Amino acid sequence: MTKYKLEYIWLDGYTPTPNLRGKTQIKEFDSFPTLEQLPMWGFDGSSTKQAEGGSSDCMLKPVRHFPDPARKNGVLVMCEVMMPDGVTPHESNKRATILDDAGAWFGFEQEYFLYKDGRPLGFPASGYPAPQGPYYTGVGYSNVGDVARKIVEEHLDLCLDAGINHEGINAEVAKGQWEFQIFGKGSKKAADEMWMARYLLQRLCEKYGIDVEYHCKPLGDTDWNGSGMHCNFSTAFMREHGGKAYFEKLMEAFKNAREEHIAVYGPDNHMRLTGKHETASIHEFSYGVADRGASIRVPHSFVNNGYKGYLEDRRPNSQGDPYQIASQVLKTIASVPAEAAAAA
Repeated sequence: MTKYKLEYIWLDGYTPTPNLRGKTQIKEFDSFPTLEQLPMWGFDGSSTKQAEGGSSDCMLKPVRHFPDPARKNGVLVMCEVMMPDGVTPHESNKRATILDDAGAWFGFEQEYFLYKDGRPLGFPASGYPAPQGPYYTGVGYSNVGDVARKIVEEHLDLCLDAGINHEGINAEVAKGQWEFQIFGKGSKKAADEMWMARYLLQRLCEKYGIDVEYHCKPLGDTDWNGSGMHCNFSTAFMREHGGKAYFEKLMEAFKNAREEHIAVYGPDNHMRLTGKHETASIHEFSYGVADRGASIRVPHSFVNNGYKGYLEDRRPNSQGDPYQIASQVLKTIASVPAEAAAAA
């Protein structure tokens, strides 16, 4: 028998953006445990805004698990928060209620800032560094410093070793800003892995004395880019059938559901979606081929392939909940009768 370190990870009840929480228990198993072998576990919900002090018990239900590369015999356990009966999802548990479709593929592009002493990594003690331009996909000390690349490379390896479908990294437009990409089939699978990748990044940064800043516009109304979490999506119908008529009906549906999308695309998005810095206005819906200033960017490959493939919704921001984002995308897609559109 081997003693395994089980790190139970969940989302708390803070709004508008939940925080990641985690605690460890030790259990013995003959080998790396299966998901079914992982027990439910209680926690104090009054300390996470998920219960009152007089009745504080909440339950953690394991739903995904991964090897923990940073720990000997470690297991990362993604959990849903349940009521004390262990059956009823807690009201903060968005995962339990979202739409899911294994045939729907999602690719999230998570942008973020690395912060040190209250400012982006590489910013001087007062004022600003040289203007944006050389930082995007930049190389060299003057562009990326001497710590950031260590962090993003180590994070990449941690994700891959954990079995998370990490797709890549790059330095972003602003100084101290980076991006990683996560791909998954099904909204729950893709979102699980994004949340776990966020957890690994935040835990990793502890040893460097650095914070991860997910706010979509941490530098305010300045000439510095904000952070998004662009959502690339496709369904089996979009990949296999598609067509211009269906695409146009789909875009009409996204236009009509603009408010519903913005409601779950992350807090403070009005600060980011200004029509500047490669964003569309929060008040309008638009789409365009290869247009990074549109709400939805239509890849050349999509058009050249007979309007088949994937699309990129550029409106979700870096603090957005991928569970709710993917679910809303699926809701809007479901409002378009695919067969009728194809026939038209």
